[in-house]
Amino acid sequence: MIRNAVLHINNEQPLLADLFELPAAGDVGLRCTNLRSMNGKRPIFVDDSASVFFFPYLHIRFVEIPPAAVAGTDLPMPVPAAVAARVPDETGAAADDEAESELEIDEDFLRRIREV
Repeated sequence: MIRNAVLHINNEQPLLADLFELPAAGDVGLRCTNLRSMNGKRPIFVDDSASVFFFPYLHIRFVEIPPAAVAGTDLPMPVPAAVAARVPDETGAAADDEAESELEIDEDFLRRIREV
């Protein structure tokens, strides 16, 4: 089961859902469960969020599957090394601090923003 996939539905706010399997090219829709809004609440059009839902791909813009959802599973989704390094391990710490070093603040840029 793929937990916390984000469904981006046409003209609607994104929804979090748990997928039973990765979407395949021959599928006509997406089967999921545990449907909830991004803040974790039950959407108003859902009676029971534990039900099984089927969304035709006609109504879905795209499906966002975070790397943490498939890391450590045997699902056939490749996770690039750069992404896998940012996925927290069971202690909650990222395997690599490289992403943190990329976020250095450019003092000259901040000075120019303050002057505006």
